[in-house]
Amino acid sequence: MEEIEKEEKTTQSAKKGGKWIKRLVWASWILFLGGFLSIYFIVYAVSTDLGGLFGGLPGYKSLENPKNDLSSEIYTADGTLMGKYYRTNRTNVSYEELSPNIKNALLDTEDDSFFEHSGISFKDLIRVGIKSVILRQGAGGGSTLSQQLAKNLYSTRGDEFEGSLVQSLGNNKMRRGVDLVIVKIKEWIIAVQLERRFTKEEIFAMYLNTVPYGSNAFGIQVAAKTFFNKDQKDLNVQEAATLVGVINAPTRYSPRRHPERSKNKRNMVLGQMYVYGDLTKAEFDSLKQLPIELQFKVDSHNEGLATYFRSAIRPWLMRWAKDNDIDLWEDGIKIYTTIDGRMQEYAEAALEEHMQKLQAKFDKHWEGRNPWIDEKGKEIPNFIEKQTERLPYYRSLVKKYGKGADSVNYYINLKKPMEVFSWEGEIDTLMSTVDSLKYYKQFLQAGFMAMNPHNGQIKAWVGGINYEHFKYDHVMQGKRQPGSTFKPLVYGTAIENGYSPCYEVRDIPYTFQLPKGSTKPTWTPQNADGKFTGENMSLRQAMAKSVNSITAFVMDKVGPRQVVDFANRLGVAIPESQAVPSLALGIADVSVFEMTGAYGTFVNKGVYTTPNFVTRIEDKFGNTIQEFPAQTKEAISEETAYLMVYMLRGASEEAGGTAVGLSWELKENNEIGGKTGTTQNASDGWFMGVTKDLVCGTWVGGDSRSIHFRNWYDGQGARTARPIFDKFMRDVYNDESLGYTKGAFERPSKPISMELDCDVLKSRVYKVKEEIVEDGDTTVIEKTVKPELEDLDSDDIF
Repeated sequence: MEEIEKEEKTTQSAKKGGKWIKRLVWASWILFLGGFLSIYFIVYAVSTDLGGLFGGLPGYKSLENPKNDLSSEIYTADGTLMGKYYRTNRTNVSYEELSPNIKNALLDTEDDSFFEHSGISFKDLIRVGIKSVILRQGAGGGSTLSQQLAKNLYSTRGDEFEGSLVQSLGNNKMRRGVDLVIVKIKEWIIAVQLERRFTKEEIFAMYLNTVPYGSNAFGIQVAAKTFFNKDQKDLNVQEAATLVGVINAPTRYSPRRHPERSKNKRNMVLGQMYVYGDLTKAEFDSLKQLPIELQFKVDSHNEGLATYFRSAIRPWLMRWAKDNDIDLWEDGIKIYTTIDGRMQEYAEAALEEHMQKLQAKFDKHWEGRNPWIDEKGKEIPNFIEKQTERLPYYRSLVKKYGKGADSVNYYINLKKPMEVFSWEGEIDTLMSTVDSLKYYKQFLQAGFMAMNPHNGQIKAWVGGINYEHFKYDHVMQGKRQPGSTFKPLVYGTAIENGYSPCYEVRDIPYTFQLPKGSTKPTWTPQNADGKFTGENMSLRQAMAKSVNSITAFVMDKVGPRQVVDFANRLGVAIPESQAVPSLALGIADVSVFEMTGAYGTFVNKGVYTTPNFVTRIEDKFGNTIQEFPAQTKEAISEETAYLMVYMLRGASEEAGGTAVGLSWELKENNEIGGKTGTTQNASDGWFMGVTKDLVCGTWVGGDSRSIHFRNWYDGQGARTARPIFDKFMRDVYNDESLGYTKGAFERPSKPISMELDCDVLKSRVYKVKEEIVEDGDTTVIEKTVKPELEDLDSDDIF
């Protein structure tokens, strides 16, 4: 009986003890929550008023438009993402675009009651209060997605929002504790404010768009591309779980650096998805066994489509952004370019295919010798040493150790591991700075641009052989002598002044008298082969065959200043100081960009259209900020333009023309014009090609003018540059989806004023004026003649 009574007393004591513990827990929780709420209102009141004691909070405007650094994206005309400009590599996606796998994994792991709470989860706070504060057990921070978003958006744990209270506590545990409490409460406040201003779906997407994943990937879209090389909407369950597992500790759980740790974290996320019913037991058991299969690729400015183009237009974009109060690197604008993705790929492939073969030929040509030679064909002494002195690294060493110091020579010749370019693939090797410079100087470079002449839109742009290793752009940045590709501007000036394509000139030496003070009194240009045939040639034939003597004759007739004016009207910037006779042979430096625009004027009926690379720019919300229509001006008459097209066609139609060697596949049922160009010693090889819908410019040469083939034959533009145009155009015509077809150039709207059939012209009889002077009196008579065309002055024929 006594035992029973003892047992009842014990049971009653236990019940009383249990009630006491429950009361203690509730009392502690009420005190804990009450204390936090009190501090919450104090922090909120003080922060929003003075912002001194506890630090400030984001203002109204900042909350309405939270700062979220976004990559600016650049697109092709057909909608392909080419690349980005960024400080932080981030691309936003909307809630509707998010993968269901991502949504489920995040909710199940981070905040299962997200769509029920108002920014603060009291259920999670109770869990944290009991386990962490009372029972001293780890229970996580209890932060909702809204609170985590507040931390990501406003850097609440940085110095910007730190108040005088925390600063006065020094650097100790107490400071860190107080700071953590204030920061947490601020995140509560911001979370509640965000919940008032945005929908749940917007907050959810904003959170995923702001999360750092490591490897310079910010936001779920870039993370999916970086780790799995796919769009986030295409992530499977285990991939989505892997990325959600990375969220709170991107370094610790990086699937690239710590694959086993990342796999364990992924499986924990999969377990949560099973707990919340988003996976079956069988699915969970199966998926957790799978390895993490990465396709890791960090987004780089050195890779992707049209790398040279993206780099070359960056200065223009930066100026535009500055004028429009936009940060190119953070404001997430979308730049829509004129580049056609398919044509860009064809251009890059054509250049790569040809340049790889040409480089092999060049290497064999110079086997055992260095390719930098002077005008006499001898190797330039100390060439590499002089080139080395131009390097920023060399200059930094000189600044640090002094010119001529042994340390400069030591470090510039110190071998170190590096990855160098080759046409067979990148090579891991040991090289010094001097070694690598010598190695890279032996590569031939190239530039190619294709443009629609009717609207100025640039459809393809390749500025070099490999952007990662050769940053210099040879389309717009680089300028070299155009050689004979400049001749059409000389002949165009003559056509504008009334000369006919059929006007005949004899191929004989032509000598210019040079101004006093020149190194030589006269200049007699030589033909490429060093010979003069003595034959009569029409201007069309002479330009087609690129005969220097006849071009010099034409230059003398029209004058260098008129040629400079003609070139300037066609967008080729030639200074007045270069208005000299030798300009006829292309001695003024120009760019592929300029020359392509100039030739486009001939095809576009005399209207010069500035080459255009951007059609419109949108803000991050898709609103158009500015559109960029074609900029045009009437440069020459429609008749002059058409006669020049006819002249250019001569290169592929006249016997001995420099474009006759184009593929039959390209010329069949097609009017096509062109002009080769080769500078002295074959330092630069050019080819300009024109069709009814596309104008293309191509340049090939060494990085320095002294690097070239030893003979003119191998280095001429017909062999170094023309094949790139040929391959590109064949690929364009073969792709019917592009819409470019063969055919004839459009004829002028009015009949032209001169006969283009030179045989008919020769058979005609002309009336000419002749002045007879007798005893001081002048009499003008008319007589009928049938002379050689070269003997006629165009002003006398009527």
